[in-house]
Amino acid sequence: MDPIVLKTLHLAGVFALFSSLGAVMLGGSGKKGASILHGVSLVLILLVGFAILEKPPMDQYWWMVKLALWLFIGVAPALSKRKVLPASVVLTLCLVAATAAAWLGLTKPF
Repeated sequence: MDPIVLKTLHLAGVFALFSSLGAVMLGGSGKKGASILHGVSLVLILLVGFAILEKPPMDQYWWMVKLALWLFIGVAPALSKRKVLPASVVLTLCLVAATAAAWLGLTKPF
């Protein structure tokens, strides 16, 4: 598949993910729909990310760190819902994790 299409789908998944995170953290009436969007966008990001990689470079570890950051963002709504951390802290940590994941994807440092 065309790399531009894959990157566009990957970014669309990221935009949907953070839209859903904002909706879940703020609560409101559409919380169930936001939770569904959260899960669907996580799956989209994962599948398209592996499609971009084609074959994960096993001798490098940056993609494994990105996977761990993806898992953290995946459980973030549960951290907020169960009051483990305040919603503002969870959202800030998610933004930091996404920034780190973007940096890892662009630089592939290790």
